[in-house]
Amino acid sequence: MWLIAPNINCVHGFSTRHHGVSKAPFNSLNLGGSEDEPQNIFSNRRSALEALNLSIDNLCYLKQIHSSKVNVAKVGQQEGDALVSDQKKLVLAVSIADCYPLLFHDPINNIIGAAHAGWRGTVNKIAENTIKEMQKLGADVKNIKVAIGQGICQTNFEVGNEVIEQFINAGFPSYCWKENKINLIACNKFVLLQNEITDENIWTLNRCTFEDDFFSYRRDKGKTGRMWAVIALSTH
Repeated sequence: MWLIAPNINCVHGFSTRHHGVSKAPFNSLNLGGSEDEPQNIFSNRRSALEALNLSIDNLCYLKQIHSSKVNVAKVGQQEGDALVSDQKKLVLAVSIADCYPLLFHDPINNIIGAAHAGWRGTVNKIAENTIKEMQKLGADVKNIKVAIGQGICQTNFEVGNEVIEQFINAGFPSYCWKENKINLIACNKFVLLQNEITDENIWTLNRCTFEDDFFSYRRDKGKTGRMWAVIALSTH
């Protein structure tokens, strides 16, 4: 149900599509979207969080808009694409189905963050904005550990020339793409390193959402479920 990053030592996880109640094509651990039965989504969310000993009552989630907007987390839904917090009980969640989830943790100052980085969020440096908002809460970049979960790999992520142009104009190095296929992991790592996150503090799952264990919006032509990346400072 959950994949765990070895470099983050607070409660967290990247969900797979397994061990839920939703029927095809949302089978089975669908945590979002608008086409599945709402009671199935709620049941999946509750059981998935309970598997991490977390309560759905403390859930902070997003109406994601493919932006670079970061919110200080509060219980319920906010609009944007990243959340940060220094509050122990809050559960931060971002929804994914090809875009990359980034989880952030400063274990010294007890600050966490979660970001949803599709190509638009990536080119507009949502990772940088998340770090800056964590710093406002007292985080220190030298302490921040970052885990990058599953997303669409370069092999499967073909884009138009106008998208490549946006990355060029934003100052991304040419190793971030090959012909018309973008490597979003490389792009986000570039932004993290630019913002003084050390290479040894960055971990990547290196799994593609086209794999059978995951939902993929592109592979499934829009008719698919959603996974979550979650992080919390405490289970209580």
